[in-house]
Amino acid sequence: MPFILPKIVTQKTASQLQKEGLLNPHSLQLINCSALKDFDSTVLTVLLAWKKKLMSEGKSISVEHAPEKLKVLAGVYGVATLLGL
Repeated sequence: MPFILPKIVTQKTASQLQKEGLLNPHSLQLINCSALKDFDSTVLTVLLAWKKKLMSEGKSISVEHAPEKLKVLAGVYGVATLLGL
């Protein structure tokens, strides 16, 4: 079952979201971004933290339905390839 990102991920909500995801790292192997509408660069921090956790366990993440803005943002920050965007 995928982990579904909420509609809003900003600096205000990112820390709690990161903790929530780390409570069930198995669900982080597939991250669904279809609901994501309002976000800033902190969403990349969350995704990278989850990726790091999974890599330490020999697993990987897959991000699906990423909005174009997220792909562009990841490209600007140089992490698009790391996140499979």
